[in-house]
Amino acid sequence: MEKIKVQNSVGAVLIHDMTQIIPGVIKGPRFRKGHIVQEEDIPVLLSMGKEHVYVWDPTPGLIHENEAAERLARAVSGSGLILDEPKEGKVTLIAAHDGLLYTSEDGIWALNTLQDVILATLHNHYPVKKGDKVAGTRVVPLMIDEKVVLDAERIAQTFSKPLLDVRPLKQLKVGIVTTGSEVYHGRIQDKFGPVLRSKIEGWGSVVLGQTFASDEVPLIQSCIQEHLDQGAEMILVSGGMSVDPDDVTPTAIKEMGAELITYGAPVLPGAMFLLAYLGDIPILGLPGCVMYAKTTVFDLVAPRLLTGERLARHDITKLGQGGLCLDCPVCIYPRCSFGK
Repeated sequence: MEKIKVQNSVGAVLIHDMTQIIPGVIKGPRFRKGHIVQEEDIPVLLSMGKEHVYVWDPTPGLIHENEAAERLARAVSGSGLILDEPKEGKVTLIAAHDGLLYTSEDGIWALNTLQDVILATLHNHYPVKKGDKVAGTRVVPLMIDEKVVLDAERIAQTFSKPLLDVRPLKQLKVGIVTTGSEVYHGRIQDKFGPVLRSKIEGWGSVVLGQTFASDEVPLIQSCIQEHLDQGAEMILVSGGMSVDPDDVTPTAIKEMGAELITYGAPVLPGAMFLLAYLGDIPILGLPGCVMYAKTTVFDLVAPRLLTGERLARHDITKLGQGGLCLDCPVCIYPRCSFGK
């Protein structure tokens, strides 16, 4: 770089974006990299506190911050991501479609151990919408030794999966079985069905139907099998999940030959959650909190299953850190600590 006084810079080509900050009005690049300084730019630059500008003085082995940020972004990106144009030395990664953000926590940490390299992301399994910002990359100096960027690219390549990708939710056919003699006999109105239907349809899947069963193992199993025969790709069984003797939903699921992943989850609300598989079909036992709490363990687990991920017990146990919902008067999930 060559340093030139602003008053002598007409005709010079800027080597980096120059940010203008006017509180409450603007904070962003006023002049872009590559801009040719004009006479009328001089008072603007001075008002921005710039008494000098920098022009390109190429040095072998050094690359510009914009190029470095672009290379970092490409190195960490998997499917479902769009790279924004470099702005002020930063590249923003944007969700190309709705889905869940998957991140490599170890990969992000390894990349950020490199001096002058920055990768900032949303949390792993963060639900995103098309157009959402999910990550940003940059380097600290205006010019950086290319060896650092090469090291970052090598680190990203050592992982079997991309450090970042957005996975879409699959459209599955879902069957709902609501247990409980009080609902089955019409003594109280079912409250589970509308909640589950709203969530499932909100995630883009289809509810095949809802059946009701009393607290009898054969009847619960018959209802589950009915949905499976109709082509269900996920089964939700609501109610009967506590440890009371007449709560037999877990027993009914296990005795169908399902592989039990967990009965119990370190999440509040949602401690009495059950996850099992009949072959490749997930069966979720949902405790009563799913009926009345705005956000529960169901919201943390179901979207991951809808991406096609098969969960193991350790995936559930890891939910403990961040598994406490603060039950805010106005729920702002996922923009909170729950599930993080």
